[in-house]
Amino acid sequence: MSSLLIKNIGSLQTPIGSESHAGLKQGEILKLNNAAILVRDGVITEITDNGILPKGAEKADFEIDAEGKLATPGLVDGHTHLVFGGYRQNEISKKLEGMAYLDILKAGGGILDTVRMTRVTSFEDLYDKSSGFLDEMLALGVTTCEAKSGYGLDLENEKKQLKVVKRLSEAHRVELVSTFMGAHAVPDEYKGRRDEFVDFLCEKLLPYVAEKKLAVYCDIFCEDAVFTVEQSRKYLSKAKELGFGLKIHADEIEEIGGTELAGEMGAISAEHLVAAGEKGMAAMAKAGTMAMLLPATSFYLGKNYAPARRMIELGIPVAIATDFNPGSCPSLSLQFGINLGYLKYRMTPEEVLTAVTINPACAIGRGHIVGTLEVGKQADIVIWNAPDMQMLCYRFGSNLAWKVIKEGEII
Repeated sequence: MSSLLIKNIGSLQTPIGSESHAGLKQGEILKLNNAAILVRDGVITEITDNGILPKGAEKADFEIDAEGKLATPGLVDGHTHLVFGGYRQNEISKKLEGMAYLDILKAGGGILDTVRMTRVTSFEDLYDKSSGFLDEMLALGVTTCEAKSGYGLDLENEKKQLKVVKRLSEAHRVELVSTFMGAHAVPDEYKGRRDEFVDFLCEKLLPYVAEKKLAVYCDIFCEDAVFTVEQSRKYLSKAKELGFGLKIHADEIEEIGGTELAGEMGAISAEHLVAAGEKGMAAMAKAGTMAMLLPATSFYLGKNYAPARRMIELGIPVAIATDFNPGSCPSLSLQFGINLGYLKYRMTPEEVLTAVTINPACAIGRGHIVGTLEVGKQADIVIWNAPDMQMLCYRFGSNLAWKVIKEGEII
């Protein structure tokens, strides 16, 4: 039985509980001064404050002096497109010339460029590339993340992506949760035949992924010129029948009814939501659907930001994720998401902490294990080169993660 003592924590800040936090509760966190944490076999066994050490602290196998710094739960990134071939830096000139994201896709670029590159990239190369991304995320304080497929769009290459995620989840210290997103775009071979492609997904790909247990969740890009509300309803209904948890890329660019569908279907999360309207947000609030917001994508595309403050007012639980992908957000820094949550969403530091810990943990089925610092939870902890959450929201462009602990192991 190995043990770890973390002492001299200047400020320990954490949400409490294993459920998502909405409304006023989004900003309610526990704050302890001069705290200490005792970990045994990867699980938190005691937390103390006011300079008092846990019982048995002197017998700990390992010890960290936090030097008066801030400690929080490990960050949880609830929306990434982690596994992909190639990059898309060539799109920068098109964007500078004013070409819109969906226009690039309509012209056969964007997501479809990444599909072409992913299809010709080997499993081993995808694995090595994605493992490197996870190394960087871990160094930035992310200890758990979701990973979507969606750059294969056929059986062999969706399977390849999902198997990369499965292998990484077994080998890497970052804990991964897999989402099948075969409905990310319409591939070249189905151009002009969207309904047929949706049928293929429902009849072939979804059953295969379910049978092989390659994903826990299922997602679709419900957006103008991608998949309609009707197509999305059909796809998500089949996914629900097969036992998947439901997610939906909704109202990122145009308000076409994706948020209403999220509420109707009881989706665990709706993602992007830049153009979400009152009717859709009311449906989400009623269903308890999480708003998975992606501010770095708005930043990179030069677009509006999702109405986070209104969502909090309506009682929608809000999470912040990176949306790491090669086209609309080539950044895997959730610390930057923290900055943007404060600066652009006008969320308080306490609300932001909830949005990058317990809320996304609940959106990927891990709220009972990670997302808070509590006795009985997994010891995923970040000690920051900062005195409090205000400093994390204030400083940007630097990695403030000082020590990262995953399941009680110092990384």
